[in-house]
Amino acid sequence: MVWIQRLQSVLNSAARLVFSARRSDHITPLLRELHWLKITERIQLRLCVLAYRCLHGSAPPYLAGTLHLTSIIEACRRLRSGSTSTLFMPATKRSSLGDRAFPVAAARAWNTLPVSLRTVSSDLTFRRELKTFLFKFHSQTTELRVTL
Repeated sequence: MVWIQRLQSVLNSAARLVFSARRSDHITPLLRELHWLKITERIQLRLCVLAYRCLHGSAPPYLAGTLHLTSIIEACRRLRSGSTSTLFMPATKRSSLGDRAFPVAAARAWNTLPVSLRTVSSDLTFRRELKTFLFKFHSQTTELRVTL
């Protein structure tokens, strides 16, 4: 994932430029103050927004046809997950390529969201609450790493 590191480096440089910070300064407080997400969280944000749009009919049909709720799939209806708003994750043969396919990556990102966020009715509200959730989740995990 060299390209993710490169993108993160560009984002970090932009934050340093905004604050006129030195290269040796810590970047996390600067990103928090700008309310910017790290690249991995930005990717998760984009995947979840696309999944939301697929489920609510505002995404292109070629994407919407690849995502299915577990409640719609016959084999999953009797499972506990059949009554939730989770997405079905198709099986993949190759972890390097198959896990990065849109149906798998979007379903994995969507299923990690809390139920309260998955059931939001407005696109704008969903985006706002999702960014807030990812920002708070990232801040909590960073604080956990610092205290350990």
